[in-house]
Amino acid sequence: MALRVAQLWRYPVKSLAGEQLSTTEVGLDGIPGDRNVRVRGPEGVRTARRQYRLLGLRGTLDALGHPRVNGHLWNSDEAVELIKSAAGQDAWLEACSDLGRFDILPLLVATDGALAAFGRDVRRLRPNIIIEGVEGLAERQWPGAELHIGNAVIRLDALRGRCHMTTIDPDTLDVNPAVLRDIVRRFDNKLALDAEVIRGGTIRVGDRVTLVMKPERDLTWSV
Repeated sequence: MALRVAQLWRYPVKSLAGEQLSTTEVGLDGIPGDRNVRVRGPEGVRTARRQYRLLGLRGTLDALGHPRVNGHLWNSDEAVELIKSAAGQDAWLEACSDLGRFDILPLLVATDGALAAFGRDVRRLRPNIIIEGVEGLAERQWPGAELHIGNAVIRLDALRGRCHMTTIDPDTLDVNPAVLRDIVRRFDNKLALDAEVIRGGTIRVGDRVTLVMKPERDLTWSV
């Protein structure tokens, strides 16, 4: 397989729509600026799993590296009002820099073969890196393997179990529970791979990717 980086994504505000990148550094905490702000309520962190209208807002980083919500600085009154309208009047935003801001590991890697089988908008899966040139569901054999991209080395840990967020249309915010049922039925509720950075480096769209399988692991998968 001739593998390349097809897309790069960052989500400066957790559970909001993200932004595509043409190049990025990766380090032990993933992509700089990824999920550095999150939504809170009195009970704890709020996400689009329940407050699905959060996906109708867009998180970006400005030229100075400050997170923004629909163009407003994340800690501005305008940004907070947008968050309250989507997640409840008792919601607020807070900065978060520890690794606990990630659901599992700092990166999520998806492949074009599995996305083609999924047959829906990739934004439903919220990946950080999309790899192209992958045949069918080959990603299901990849847990334990490494991706070498330039100087960066990324270890693929496990297939990601999917949740209710996949049922939300990223444009209309319509909710279709059949999407998650389909993922459960056809993919055992697992699509894309949780990953961590073993060695940091720069990654660009179009970069060649080398897949290094680890022989000590049984990486076979059967239908």
